[in-house]
Amino acid sequence: MNAPGKPPSQDSHVPNQTLPPLLPDIVVLITRDGVLLEHIAGRGVLSADKAPEPIGRPIESMWPASVSAPIKQLVRHAIADRSTVQGHIEHGDGFQVRVTAQGPDRAICVIRAQTAAPAGDAAPDGVSAPRFDRRGFLRRLKDSMASGALREKPTAVAVIHVDGLAEITRIIDMRVSNLVIGAAVERLQPGSTTAGEPMWYLGQLSDSVLALVVESADRDAVEACVAHVCESLREPIKVGDAAFSLTPYAGVAILGQDANSPRMLIDHARAAANEARNTGKCTVRFFSDTLRLRSLARLDIAQELRAAIAERAIRLRYFGRYDLATGRRVAHVGYLHWQHPVRGEVRAAEFVGVAEATGLARFMSRSALACLLEDFPALRQADPDVRISFGALRHHLLHEDFVADIAAFVAEGAVPAERLELRISERTLMAQVPSVCESLKDMGIQLVVDEVGRGMSSLDQLARASLWGLQLDRSWAVGLRHDPVALKVCRAGMAVAASLGLTPIATGVDDEQQRQALLVLGCRQGMGDFYPHVEGTTREMPEVRRSGQSG
Repeated sequence: MNAPGKPPSQDSHVPNQTLPPLLPDIVVLITRDGVLLEHIAGRGVLSADKAPEPIGRPIESMWPASVSAPIKQLVRHAIADRSTVQGHIEHGDGFQVRVTAQGPDRAICVIRAQTAAPAGDAAPDGVSAPRFDRRGFLRRLKDSMASGALREKPTAVAVIHVDGLAEITRIIDMRVSNLVIGAAVERLQPGSTTAGEPMWYLGQLSDSVLALVVESADRDAVEACVAHVCESLREPIKVGDAAFSLTPYAGVAILGQDANSPRMLIDHARAAANEARNTGKCTVRFFSDTLRLRSLARLDIAQELRAAIAERAIRLRYFGRYDLATGRRVAHVGYLHWQHPVRGEVRAAEFVGVAEATGLARFMSRSALACLLEDFPALRQADPDVRISFGALRHHLLHEDFVADIAAFVAEGAVPAERLELRISERTLMAQVPSVCESLKDMGIQLVVDEVGRGMSSLDQLARASLWGLQLDRSWAVGLRHDPVALKVCRAGMAVAASLGLTPIATGVDDEQQRQALLVLGCRQGMGDFYPHVEGTTREMPEVRRSGQSG
């Protein structure tokens, strides 16, 4: 291993002769209109390197019409369907093109020469990626732990998530990602180099996850060793003429302090690495009591959440939405509410994330629909003509059975379709299939895009979707009177709603001044502390009262 502080070796790369069957001719990120945003890799007759400054230029200026026209057509098809499409280009010997949508207005294009070997073919002679013996690594880890326990010398395990490998596999080829990680590992020479440096060795837990075992009790030495390996992984990896960049996130757990078994040691190191990824920091993260308590709490909540869903303990709490001009209530807006018998009220931000991570989100969303059926008679008695608004969870909305679930709900007949409103977050709308929105509209259900201003949807996407309303994110409405940026976002949101013929809605209407400011901007409906709300279910429907909590 190079001593900490020394730059890692730059000599490891895959020879040029391995490129033709493995790398595509070119990989580019382009917009729906054919403007090149990023040149990821390129070689051969279609290489964008021929253009002095290709970024920001239309592909028609770089490639002939026989190439650029079919690529643009495939890009628009992929973006419209939010999918991956493939095609063939008749240019020279011919090219195979694979286009994958990346959001609402751009796509990644992978172009391979017709003479290139298909992705499923074996690699040519002399091309091989290093193979990690995972079982052998785990056996060696157990031996290290046993030896460390006998010598009372803790062993540290670092789990390193290598971001970028999955993208290489998805966009180019799994063999290329194997070659990339192999070239990166070849830079490192496991063992010890100078006196005072710890012994260490490297293994692989999965395609994008490495494990580093450091035989040392010194946290500083462990951190320096792990940081050095991460530094080497961050250096560009050359594969022939192409260069790839990886981003490692490392977490460390120490034997005897954080765990006493190989499985728990790796799990705790993985939790620390996940924390590093979540914060976006590339520093080495050590497992801590805070992470331990957080992991235990999430496990407890996950177990209790499953029982709460089965017992219908997670209900809907309703808040009124009002016409800002007349003060008339126009909708009951339902939000998930869990009153735990011991913990008290559990915030939705805590249990919804656990539900999504454990696969319970779809079942919780279905359970909430059943609660809505139970609650509707009392809500209708309080306000015979108002709608009821429900926000299905993202995992349920994107599931193939979502439309069938809503159709079955409407078929029950307890809630008329014209009285039902479904809220879809702006982020979910980006991933939603347009036909789903159309199917819901055909049932007579009104769709509202929620949390507008927090996601990244496009005007084109909003215009094409079958929507009824646009609900501005609360953070912007609350800040519009004192934050110039919030005012601009609110004004833009209202203008978009007006231009698309949608009903503009705001949350966070907390006082008369805010109501007036939103009215001036063109907002028609809102909810917040300024208005009373109905809270409860069929089990308990209290009287309408002033509340200090807004939707």
